[in-house]
Amino acid sequence: MSGRTRARVCPERTCVGCRERAAKTDLLRIVAIEDACVPDPRGTLPGRGAYVHPVPVCLDLAVRRRAFPRALRVPGPLDVKVLRQYVEQTERC
Repeated sequence: MSGRTRARVCPERTCVGCRERAAKTDLLRIVAIEDACVPDPRGTLPGRGAYVHPVPVCLDLAVRRRAFPRALRVPGPLDVKVLRQYVEQTERC
C-alpha cells in the first residue's frame, strides 16, 4: 500500500469577491452571456467561469473591485442585476 488515503479530494476555487479559497460546491459559478453575469448553479453553461460565495457581501466586493470582467476575460463592464436577484433569492431560502 502506498500510504494514500481513499478520501475523495474536493476541488477548490477562489472567490473573486473575498479572494478566499473554498470547496467548489460552496461557491456559485458565474459565466458571461453577452453583457451580463449569469449564475450557473449546475456548472453546465459553456464558457469561462468565475466563482463567488453566494452572499451579497462577496458579490458587492467583486463588483467594487471589477473582478468579473477580469476573471471572465471580457472587455468592459458587465451587468449583474440577474446575478444579484439570484443571490438575494437563494439567501432568503
